[in-house]
Amino acid sequence: MARMYARKRGKSGSKPLYRDKPPEWVPLTPEEIEEKIVELARRGYTAAMIGIILRDQYGVPNVKQILGKKISQVLAEHNLLPEIPEDLNSLIQKAVRLRRHLMDPKHKKDYHNKRALKLIESKIKRLVKYYKRKGRLSEDWNYQKYIATLIGMGK
Repeated sequence: MARMYARKRGKSGSKPLYRDKPPEWVPLTPEEIEEKIVELARRGYTAAMIGIILRDQYGVPNVKQILGKKISQVLAEHNLLPEIPEDLNSLIQKAVRLRRHLMDPKHKKDYHNKRALKLIESKIKRLVKYYKRKGRLSEDWNYQKYIATLIGMGK
């Protein structure tokens, strides 16, 4: 979404893989990697954090090259996917933090962040529409900013 709200060019298109088969030096077998993914998900880690942990602690450079499927696909097979997708959840949390900032009377004229909040909420609406179309969210799921603010206040 680089070009939508800024005059910057953004990143270029996708790049070809530099490797077409799994590396030989990975210490874990595909079954062990899948077990680690399930174990880390049960501990409460998100898919992105699981990928980082596998990379940094276990020396697994790319799960998809080894297993042939993404971390989220492994989580879906084991019914461990979160109710709200990770990218949507992080955008909602960001909007909650920004709304909390703007509710403070000291920041009532913070027009830059008011615009940033509008942009974040439009991204949320586009993502919700996408996930409903893909079947990841139910059709009656709705982003309600005031409920999200109240839920975020409890954290």
